[in-house]
Amino acid sequence: MRTLRDIQIGETAKVVRIHGEGAIKRRIMDMGITKGIEVYVRKVAPLGDPIEITIRGYELSLRKADAESIEVE
Repeated sequence: MRTLRDIQIGETAKVVRIHGEGAIKRRIMDMGITKGIEVYVRKVAPLGDPIEITIRGYELSLRKADAESIEVE
């Protein structure tokens, strides 16, 4: 299983599944990260947290913990 955390800077990936339950999963989906959407990794902070991605035409920063719950292909 490959997660959004594993994607390198400059790569694009497609969201396959969002792991997690309840409020965490709902918060991720409310940010626009849903199954089938393409995500482009723009930047990663020096210590790896947070990750800046481009999704649906806007930039979004995600924590490592949230990125690890997003399965991509």
